[in-house]
Amino acid sequence: MPHKTFEGNHPTNTLLADELTPETFGALIALSPLLLVCALAVKLTSRGPVLYAQERIGLGGGPFKLYKFRSMRHGVGADAHREYMRALINGEAETRTQRVEGEEQEVFKLVDDPRVTAVGRFLRRYSLDELPQLWNVLVGDMSLVGPRPPLPYEVAVYQPWHHRRLEVKPGITGVWQVDGRSRVGFDDMVFQDILYHCSRDTLVDASLCLRTVPAALLGHGAA
Repeated sequence: MPHKTFEGNHPTNTLLADELTPETFGALIALSPLLLVCALAVKLTSRGPVLYAQERIGLGGGPFKLYKFRSMRHGVGADAHREYMRALINGEAETRTQRVEGEEQEVFKLVDDPRVTAVGRFLRRYSLDELPQLWNVLVGDMSLVGPRPPLPYEVAVYQPWHHRRLEVKPGITGVWQVDGRSRVGFDDMVFQDILYHCSRDTLVDASLCLRTVPAALLGHGAA
């Protein structure tokens, strides 16, 4: 992957997914019953806050606070995830066999993560834990479509070419979320992100938004 070159117009974030502020606000209102159900499920089944604010790295390497429904036990450390991501980025992470869409495939997952609650596992499977990120879109930290925003300790072990994925505003959904998730390795994910950045347009963004719904409902590639 590092020897690849990428050509394109490197478009700015003025596409469909970045121009939907009124629609994003409307989505927050329309989804408020579902947001309330998720919030109650988190609050009633585990100790701690409903929302989880986490520092992520956004456009140009700048930090911002990303919001999710809390899917982990309150107060647990991130050592296991930090070590797993280091191994994944360096191509050292082990895979495990899982049946995906009727076929046995090798997937990349942090197996039996003790931090995740039962409700959190359900929310993650159907991407419901990501819904509060509509607020991040509304305030301009994220786009609807784009690469997933990494954690600071992930960026700390990036290879130089991996930083190309930080040249576009991060998104709630994107190529990896729709087509890959745990079924692709880290370098392949970055390659997909860079190709998206070089070729993105309104139709691509609209297609990815539409394909997100069945991917989320079916839990394709989710942990």
